[in-house]
Amino acid sequence: MTAYFLENERCRVRVNQHGAELSSLVRKDLDQLEYLWPADPAVWARHAPVLFPIVGRLPEDTYYHQGQAYRLPQHGFARDRAFELVRASATEVQLRLHDDEQSQQAFPFAFELTITHRLQSTTVHVGWEVRNPAADAELLFSIGAHPAFRCPLLPGETFEDYAFRFDHPVQLERYLLQGGLLSGQTEAVPTNEQELPLSYALFAHDALVLKHYDFTRLALVSRQSPRAVQMQFDGFPYLGLWTKGPGAPFVCIEPWHGIASSVGGPAELADKEGILTLAPGAVFRAAYTITAE
Repeated sequence: MTAYFLENERCRVRVNQHGAELSSLVRKDLDQLEYLWPADPAVWARHAPVLFPIVGRLPEDTYYHQGQAYRLPQHGFARDRAFELVRASATEVQLRLHDDEQSQQAFPFAFELTITHRLQSTTVHVGWEVRNPAADAELLFSIGAHPAFRCPLLPGETFEDYAFRFDHPVQLERYLLQGGLLSGQTEAVPTNEQELPLSYALFAHDALVLKHYDFTRLALVSRQSPRAVQMQFDGFPYLGLWTKGPGAPFVCIEPWHGIASSVGGPAELADKEGILTLAPGAVFRAAYTITAE
């Protein structure tokens, strides 16, 4: 598998051409500590996939566009496609995916998705650019991040030694999932001041799906050591927090521009919550950062 390495005095990063996926984030100055989940196929075989052109699941994995039925798997197809290299340097790599005959069968839109990873000190900057190259048709899409971090980070720690720390005290309400679809029900999530202690019970009913939250920074912190991961994500309307299940030694922090469909039958893509509409020739941009502390 082709990969590109970004490196400075403190960090080394690997980005796979397949899926334009961040696949390693190592602190060289901390005994080569790896922060990213290594994608063990026995547990969960991904590192940090990009979710495009949908986020979440569709009813029956099906949607309609102008009355015609199409099928898309959960989170779309970009994570399973080979991107083209645009440019690469010691600290930045830019990769691009565009529509082709294969994508048109499941997603009848012209698109150009460019993903840039840039390393600065101990922070990885991830930028997305979605362009609609069509001359006379809108582009309907969603896009999301799904990075998975090792949890625990250090030997001798447990999953329960960790917590999510918010940038200010918060009150959280999760939107409950049923078979990967929004059930229409919500539930309060108990927090402790600015922290949400981790436990596998917290994820017993799938991901924590948040809307209307008012924080832009979230850290994964340990009670046993100063090691942490911090994400910054301005302007993202949805957020998912997830782990695979009891014993899975990782947790995901997922800022999204899009969300799973609600329970029910397949519907028009234009009516799906979180769908973005891009006019011909227009460009959508979003970005987030990951800092290994």
